[in-house]
Amino acid sequence: MAAPPPRQPKSIATELIRQAGQYALLMRLDKPIGIWLLLWPTLWGLWIAAKGQPDPKIFLVFVLGVITMRSAGCVINDFADRKIDPKVARTGARPLAAGTVSPADALILFFALGLIAIALVLTLDPLTQRLAIVGAILTIIYPFTKRFFSAPQLVLGAAFGWGIPMAFAAQTGNIPRLAWLMWLTVVVWAVIYDTMYAMVDRADDLKAGMKSTAILFGSADVFIVTLLQVILVLALALMGAAAQLGGWYMAFLVIAAGLLVFQHILIRKRRPEQCFQAFTNHHYFGATIFAGIALDYLFKSGG
Repeated sequence: MAAPPPRQPKSIATELIRQAGQYALLMRLDKPIGIWLLLWPTLWGLWIAAKGQPDPKIFLVFVLGVITMRSAGCVINDFADRKIDPKVARTGARPLAAGTVSPADALILFFALGLIAIALVLTLDPLTQRLAIVGAILTIIYPFTKRFFSAPQLVLGAAFGWGIPMAFAAQTGNIPRLAWLMWLTVVVWAVIYDTMYAMVDRADDLKAGMKSTAILFGSADVFIVTLLQVILVLALALMGAAAQLGGWYMAFLVIAAGLLVFQHILIRKRRPEQCFQAFTNHHYFGATIFAGIALDYLFKSGG
């Protein structure tokens, strides 16, 4: 019997494409929900700061910055959790957990993304640059807070809402009280959706010794999330009043409140797949609030 032909070595191009695919998975580019959850509040801030007419250059810088920083956040999160993710069914196939990307390569990718973010923020004013440093610190420390802080979702919310004061600074040169009200509103929003997300992994997180608001709230989780949803709607109404938004915004806020009711129905029985569905539904919640803001300014300007 003839011997089988020797295997042909993979071409350099094929290997580069394969590795690039693993880096894309590490940055979670195949799961853009995190990009949307970071982008929507940033756009809320830009549109309100600019009264519906944001500077095109600032808009582009912020959109690219959101994609870059969310990708960097995923990389450093998976680096921090590289020994925990293999023990969790949902995260066991992540590149670092599966060994398809080395920890050293992950750090190189993180620093490369950081350099891109620095290049973007250097096109903005000094106040926004200083705020960006705070945002970067929040991004780096968040994954590690899950080991010792019972409510790491607060840190996540602070990070995901930080684009709002940055947007006001870049667009207007100052940070009014409205910007901080919006930031606090996003912190509440993030605690809501990330608690739903944490409810999916609660059993695994308990085994791994990780912290989350889903664990902190315990059997009161659905009640507390519902209470936070009420607070969120009131905060968004206050935000609209402070920004002098009118009927279009309030109409879309009512629609967004309906989405919160739908999410409440999903999480009532605490089934992981339905909790995850409730989490992903927040993309539509953020989009609905943005639509209300954008349409309100559009029709005010006679567009």
